Order: sequence, then structure tokens, then C-alpha cells
Amino acid sequence: MKRLVLPKLNKFATALLISFSVLLLLWFTSPLPKTLAKPETKVFEQVWQTVNENFYDPKFNGVNWKAMREKYEPQAARTKSSQEVAPVINQMLSELQTSHTRFYIQDEPAYYQLLGIFQSGNSEFQKRLSKFFPKGKIEYSGIGAMTKDINGKTFVSGILDESPAAKAGLKVGDQLLSVDGRPYQAIQSFAGKAGQKVTLLIQRTPEANSREKIAVTPKMFNAATMFLEAQQASTQILQRDGKKIGYVHIWSNAADPDQEKLREDLIYDRLRDAQALVLDLRDGWGGGDIGYLNIFTAKEGPSVTSIPRNGKRSTYISQWKKPVVMVINEGSRSSKEILAYAFQQHKIGPVVGSKTTGAVVAGRPFLMPDGSFLYLAVSNVFVNETQRLEGKGVMPDINVPFSLEYAQGTDPQKERAIEAVLEVLK
Repeated sequence: MKRLVLPKLNKFATALLISFSVLLLLWFTSPLPKTLAKPETKVFEQVWQTVNENFYDPKFNGVNWKAMREKYEPQAARTKSSQEVAPVINQMLSELQTSHTRFYIQDEPAYYQLLGIFQSGNSEFQKRLSKFFPKGKIEYSGIGAMTKDINGKTFVSGILDESPAAKAGLKVGDQLLSVDGRPYQAIQSFAGKAGQKVTLLIQRTPEANSREKIAVTPKMFNAATMFLEAQQASTQILQRDGKKIGYVHIWSNAADPDQEKLREDLIYDRLRDAQALVLDLRDGWGGGDIGYLNIFTAKEGPSVTSIPRNGKRSTYISQWKKPVVMVINEGSRSSKEILAYAFQQHKIGPVVGSKTTGAVVAGRPFLMPDGSFLYLAVSNVFVNETQRLEGKGVMPDINVPFSLEYAQGTDPQKERAIEAVLEVLK
């Protein structure tokens, strides 16, 4: 049997083999180049870089931003999906201790709602979004219920007027246990189920025997119009103690049509005959022009009288001179807080509810390659040039605590606001 004899390597070949081995070792032990990094790492890197280049404070609120990258990048590298990397990114962003600074993915209603707000009137942004929303609409399937997690439990914190949740009898304070037998998830529980009945398991009181099943039919919400529709649905005149009390809930302060509809209702339409107004700014979103407060503060302009063929005279005044009460809570944010501050400053009427969140800087969205986006504070904001509300918020004139858990649909803040406006009328 012949023995296999391997040829001897010359010095050049030996050196080449050693060099190749070293390179191979470095390949396996060194971080991957950015071009070969996995999607989660790429998104993490882009978010960090976007903050580094665009955050309103070049000193990052005293945070060593480069150190934050070193701290959180290893955690991001271990994630395997957008659902896993999002909490890591948001934990990093929370180090900045600034509002309007959060990373959003497609698993939460706020993702669609904010995009719906910002795409309006922005053709370039709309063009970029078309890759992820080819039908031209930013929409999602849901029931119109806002939720809040308290001590590991999910409670209904708000319900859009005339939404599927409202029509099905869901109440603020209900604990959401499951949807069709599975744990509640704001987007996944209703995805692909628009127009189909689903079964919610809820609990109305702390006692387990208060559990009940509610059938609800999700619908597709157009994020560009949903809040205006809810505002219109909320607008009504309440009969209390022989008085006509107007009520409107401004869910989003960011869109001009929402503000124009309020002005129209107050001067010409459904709220015109009200003797007083309750202006509800709780929850939802801020943003937008705060100029519509002028309807309550501006000096009275000329009246306009219209006389049609039948001779019935109609006179319109472009300001609201009747009593008005504002309602706020910890969900009132951004420009809604500026409105509350100005409401008090101009002594327009009492402000009722609980302290606002203290989120008053200017933010804008930065779209990521996978469709997720970073909502980032890009400008500091001061009221009257010197007053900064960020981190402070606005205290109401009449503080009304609201315990959300198992509230069973009661609304002590709204009821106290109605009482306050009746007191003014008397």
C-alpha cells in the first residue's frame, strides 16, 4: 500500500495560507460591515444617526449620545424582528427625556395616526409613503378604542365617537382581556377583520364575575380623516337645567379642517344656538395652528346680517362671546397644552380636569427603509418667548381626579365641566 505524500509548501505559499487564516478569523470575530448588517441593526443605526444630526439640542439634554449607541447597539444586534428591536430603540430614546421622541412600528395605531396627520399637504412625504401604502390611503382595521396599560392590565382609556367600540357598548374603564380568545393586541387583533364580527372578553369591575363578552365589528380607519369624523360625531347640544350646553371633543388639533369645522359649528351651524360651550381637549394628538383660539379672544368684529327672499333675517358674529369651559387631562399634549395655557392667561373661562402631560416641543417624522419611523423633537418651543411648558404641563383651575380602572363609562371631568359652565350661566 502506497503512502500519500503531500508536497512541501514553499515560503510564499505558507505566508499566503497564514494570511488567509487570519482574515478568516477576523471575518468571524469582527462586527459585520454595515452593508451586511441585518435589518434590525440597520434601523438601529439609522435612528441613532438621525437623532445625532437632527435632535433640537446639540448637547442632547446632557446625555452622552455616543455612549448611548455603545450601550444599546449590542442589545439591538441580538434582536430578530422589528417587534424586538423597537423596545430597545425606545429605551435608548427615553434617555433623552424629551417628548415627541419615539420610534413607531406598524403594530400600533399611533403609527398610522401620526402618518395620517403628517402626510396631509406634504407631497414629498406622500410620495415616500406610497411604497408602504400603495392604495394612497393610510388606514388600518380597528374598533376606535384607545387603551392604557396599568399594572400589567389593559384598560379602555378613550373611545372615538360613533366608532365600532362606541356602537358595541364598550365603556371607558373596561379591562380588555382577549379578542376571539387571544390576548388583546391593538393592531393584530383586528387585522384583516374589517366588516367581520369579533368577540371581546372584558371585565367591568374588579370582580371576575363582571366579565362579559361583547361582539364588535372592526372597520377600516382612514388616518387622515378619522379624528375629524369623531369630532363631528361628538358635537352636540346637551339640555341641562333648562340650558343648552354645547359640547365638542377635539381629538386632533393638528389638521386645519378640524379647526375650521369647529369655527363653522360655533358661528353658523350645530353649536350656534348653544348658550355655553364645553371644549374637550383630552387625549388624541396636538400639533397644528393654535390661531382658532382667537374666536374666543379677539375683539368683536362687524356682524353680518343675511336676508333671503323669505325675509327671515340671520345675523352672524365671527366671535364666540358666550361662556366656555375647557377640559384637559394627562393625554392633552403639545399645542393643546399651549391652548390651555392661553385659555387661562386670557381668562376665557375655567379649565377643568387634570394636569397635562408637559409635551411641548416640535417634532417631525423620519421614515426608515422598512416603513417604520422615528418621531423626533427637532425644535424647542417657548410660549410668550420665555415660558417653556415641556416637562411642566398645565394645571387646571378645577382639578378633577379620574381613576380609569373599572370606571364603567363614568366621566367626572366632563360632568364637572358642565357644572362649571352652568355656574357661569347663573
